[in-house]
Amino acid sequence: MMEINKSVFIATAEPYSGKSTVALGIVDMLLSKTQKIGYFKPIINHSPEAKSDVQIDTLIQHFKLPIAYNRSYAYTRDEANLLAESGMQGEIIDTIISKYKKLEEEYDFTIIEGSDFLGEGTAFEFDANATIAKNLGTPVIIVTSGADKTAQQISNASIVTIKNFLQRKVKVLGVVVNKVEPANLEEVKNHLQAQLKKDILVTVIPNVTELKSPSMKEVKDHLQAEVMFGEQYLSNRADHFIFGAMQIANFLNHIKQNVLIVTPGDRADIIMASLQANLSKNYPKIAGIVLTGGFEIAGSVIKLMEGSNISVPILRLEEPSFYAATKVAGIHSKISPDNPDKIHLAISTFRKYMDIEALEKEIAAFKPVGMTPRMFQYQLVSWAKAKKKHIVLPEGKDERVLKAADRLVRQDIVKITLLGDVNEISSNISRLGLCLNQENCQIINPQDAFHYDEYVNTLFELRKGKNMPLQVAKDLMTDVAYFGTMMVYKGHADGMVSGAIHTTAHTIRPALQFVKTKPGISLVSSIFFMCLPDRVTIFGDCAININPTAEELAEIAISSADTSIKFGIDARVAMLSYSSGASGTGEDVEKVRKATEIVKSKRPDIQVEGPIQYDAAVDPITGKQKMPDSKVAGNASVLIFPDLNTGNNTYKAVQRETGAIAIGPMLQGLNKPVNDLSRGCTVDDIFNTVVITAIQAQED
Repeated sequence: MMEINKSVFIATAEPYSGKSTVALGIVDMLLSKTQKIGYFKPIINHSPEAKSDVQIDTLIQHFKLPIAYNRSYAYTRDEANLLAESGMQGEIIDTIISKYKKLEEEYDFTIIEGSDFLGEGTAFEFDANATIAKNLGTPVIIVTSGADKTAQQISNASIVTIKNFLQRKVKVLGVVVNKVEPANLEEVKNHLQAQLKKDILVTVIPNVTELKSPSMKEVKDHLQAEVMFGEQYLSNRADHFIFGAMQIANFLNHIKQNVLIVTPGDRADIIMASLQANLSKNYPKIAGIVLTGGFEIAGSVIKLMEGSNISVPILRLEEPSFYAATKVAGIHSKISPDNPDKIHLAISTFRKYMDIEALEKEIAAFKPVGMTPRMFQYQLVSWAKAKKKHIVLPEGKDERVLKAADRLVRQDIVKITLLGDVNEISSNISRLGLCLNQENCQIINPQDAFHYDEYVNTLFELRKGKNMPLQVAKDLMTDVAYFGTMMVYKGHADGMVSGAIHTTAHTIRPALQFVKTKPGISLVSSIFFMCLPDRVTIFGDCAININPTAEELAEIAISSADTSIKFGIDARVAMLSYSSGASGTGEDVEKVRKATEIVKSKRPDIQVEGPIQYDAAVDPITGKQKMPDSKVAGNASVLIFPDLNTGNNTYKAVQRETGAIAIGPMLQGLNKPVNDLSRGCTVDDIFNTVVITAIQAQED
């Protein structure tokens, strides 16, 4: 079943875009609907030991979100960049998915916030944000800055960012443009609405001075300055600054509301004039004073200041005025937990300019479409762990099998039994430095096994109608494939995976002889989970049935559709042929057409289309052109091939040309799960096949 979305991703492509205003506004909006709101920032700027993330602190503290700081992020920027430079982007995404999924289970809704684009690695960050959003299956709200940009520049930058997400098939709920000059609001909004689809909300927020300007505390922290006077006034807002180095008469003409004055510490005249101006009804309020150069202020001046009514903070630092002025100009104010006025202003600004009702509807209506390979693999492992099963691996001497078994045991996904010569297997485990041992993994030599005689007699009874002599049953039960299959048949294991060093026939022959097919199913078929870069599709049958009849093809399609649904993939079935719709004729096309009608008759609940060509099945544009009225064309998730020759070659071609991960083949229709491996399989292939076998076994 497709789950309703439980998250939204706030993303940007530039620093200082005003993401925090949007995050605060959305949390405020959601808290009016539900109580358990989570917050997750995949990549943060600094290690918590060095400096906490002010946005995490603000959201958790202000809204009292029930989440620990250390669970609200996955990596620091340095950690992520280091892994990316080592070619380990996949590990980054896997860890992020894992951490997020744990939060998703606990909260009604989770806000995910992209990285801030500060420092090195910003190209990686943008790509990572889009990839993370895609892999988490979450819709995106894009935030851009309109500061110092024309309406056309804002529009162009926003469109480029939106397209980058859409090209990755990430749903964009809306775009928020912050810090726009008030006179340009309508022009910017019109520009964007003219170029975007109507389902993308456009919000334009003006430049709000109170949000942009730093507090004197931020100035103090940024300059690492000493507070001489007026510490209680550090909440004062500094809207702009001036450098006090001119004569008093000229200097006073430059004083504006909430101005920060930077002046050398030996300019007692500027200091006293500033303090007097702040007290005067004829001059606007001053934000504060920064004294530079490390000068010792004369005792007489200090005495005068101490006896005055100072209502502004006065800061002091050793560096010269030019340094201080440059540093002040580079301050980017952040909304912090100790500034509730700014937090409330950000929330009220969001409420004023965002169409809250429309956003709520978009978030509630969104349902994730498709499943990325990493989402799929993460979900598989989660399902397998939920109800731990016992899988037997007959080819225990193979290094790939041992490495996969080691990983499975370490992750506590399944129980494992290895078959083969105990001494040989133990020697290989030791040589490879693996953690497998008789305590965490059974290692059995069939001919020495406790159940050997029982298994021989069972096989003899099952096959005596086929005139199998007892001695043949004894010989067969020393074969690891027969012994492993009998373990599954007797319930001593839940499933079997083999084929790394044996043929497909060797692996599945015992299963066909005595495990047999489920009631109502006449044949065993196979599917591959094809993990393409941006989605997972099912290919069937690519391994077992050479030239199925129309009836068999329909059965393969039905089994494959049911498998698709069981594994969390919406079933949209394409019955492939060399023509689409009614355009072609011929025996092969008619077989596919008949099979399609059988599926529709037997299972009207399945969305199926056929005959249809591969390109029309998977490409939306081609599908629309060739079969405009089809709900499956261009969006198929289950592809059924007319024969083994076509299916096997196609899956291998797609795998090689696109770099897709092919998980399988997974056999369908048996009473107990037995699955085959390719003799060229990798450790990952074995690991994945064991996991899907364990999930199949959960049906019992």
